[in-house]
Amino acid sequence: MRKHVILLILAVLWSVVAVSNASAAYCGAVSYKTCGCDDAGSYGVAKQRCYTLMKRCREVVYEKQQYTCYKKVYETVCEPKTINCVKYVPETRYRECKTTVCKPVYETKYRTCKYTVCKPVWETKTKKVCYTVCKPVYETRTKKICYTVCKPVWETKTKKRCYTVCKPVYTTCSKDICYTVCKPVYETKQRTVNYSVCKPVWETKTKKVCYTVCKPVWETKTKTLHYSVCKPVYETRYRTVTCQTRKPVHYTKTIKVCSGHWETRICKRPDRVIKKRIRGIACSGAPGCSCCCFTECVIPGRTICRKVWVPEICEKTVDCVRYVKECVQKKVPYTICRYVREPRTKTCTYRCCRMVPEKRVKTCTYKVCRMVKECKTKVCNYTVCRMMPEKRVKTVTYKVCKMVPEKRVETCTYRVCKMVPEKRVKTCTYKVCKMVPEKRVKTCTYRVCRIVRECHTKQVPYRCCKMVAETCVKKIPYTVCKPVHYTKTISVPKRICKKVPITVTRCVPKVICKKVPVTVCCPLPCFKRRLGCQCN
Repeated sequence: MRKHVILLILAVLWSVVAVSNASAAYCGAVSYKTCGCDDAGSYGVAKQRCYTLMKRCREVVYEKQQYTCYKKVYETVCEPKTINCVKYVPETRYRECKTTVCKPVYETKYRTCKYTVCKPVWETKTKKVCYTVCKPVYETRTKKICYTVCKPVWETKTKKRCYTVCKPVYTTCSKDICYTVCKPVYETKQRTVNYSVCKPVWETKTKKVCYTVCKPVWETKTKTLHYSVCKPVYETRYRTVTCQTRKPVHYTKTIKVCSGHWETRICKRPDRVIKKRIRGIACSGAPGCSCCCFTECVIPGRTICRKVWVPEICEKTVDCVRYVKECVQKKVPYTICRYVREPRTKTCTYRCCRMVPEKRVKTCTYKVCRMVKECKTKVCNYTVCRMMPEKRVKTVTYKVCKMVPEKRVETCTYRVCKMVPEKRVKTCTYKVCKMVPEKRVKTCTYRVCRIVRECHTKQVPYRCCKMVAETCVKKIPYTVCKPVHYTKTISVPKRICKKVPITVTRCVPKVICKKVPVTVCCPLPCFKRRLGCQCN
């Protein structure tokens, strides 16, 4: 494939070079460039001198070529084969098995056990208890009670009553009952039982087994992968953002200010009169002494200067600032990352594994089991029980009771009571109880319990188990597989290798030479003698 691409590129380059060299006509004597003449009709003359040339060029052409190759095809064919088979039918048989059973025999024994008993010891003590008793003091009082008494007045009456009585009359009867009793009769019999046992006979055989193994064959190949890479492209954009700012606004306002000044004031205090005590010669210094005399002294007043704050309220103009909210729009730059896909190509080398089939033969050893029949005979004893019917008769005596009705009449005497009310008065004497508290002392006797530990011994019975061996015989069922031979036909798969012809088409490159028409335009050659101008 790469060779074909290289040939195609070389053919295109060859054709481009051939066309570019067509300008050198007349072996370089004539060129397409105009002369340096000042003749106005030179362009028209050069345009009319165009002619067609047949140029030979090469072209690569791919021809389709078909060829036949052969491919191996494996086909599976089933062949019928008759084989002998053995089918085992299960058959239940019984055998006698003697087993030894360990039978437990229990024996009672005694062991001495020591234990501790906590025995209570009672002790009598006395103590004095002070208590208060409420002593009853009874006082006798009387009162009159009015009450009504119902006095009974009895009256005797008679009446006749009819009634029926059922009188039982008993009769004795008898009857015969027939019944059948089954009496068992036992009889011992013998029978001969024929049975067959299958004995396995093993036989060793060998056979050849054909199998196919796939052998790996590694092959190195190359392939071109086209993939794309995302390349980040950063772009700066602007967006408009609205934000709030606070703008200062200046204004003035008048406020009241509390101020004042200090003033000096002169005040004069009044004169004070003070009593002064003058002691005598015989004065003892007591407060109520008559020997002392009092004299009044006058203290002149003083002039005091002091400062006093005099408050004043005055108005003052103050400069103030107030902030007003204002919305401002501004452009903020931001960066956007955009991923642009960029196609790329890389060549990868990889290994391809092809499995090639290979036939092999191995010898296998196997065992065949053949069951051989063996006949045996045994005598079995069995007991047959037959129930013999026997008829019997028994006489049963029973009583029959009949109820005979009988009418009777009786005279009943009864009393009727009438209650007559009667008012009465009675004097009741009653006692009034008053509880008078009285303190008493009594001696109480109480018992104190003290626990004393005491050791005792006792005989504790326990059971000891001893296993005694005993032989038992029981019948164990077992299953014997009985072989049954039969024939069946199976399909054996077999692989056959065939060569199948396949027609494959391939492209073969071929270089063809062909003539291509090329138009060449050339002006007249400039001659100095005719035109009188200089050619470039």
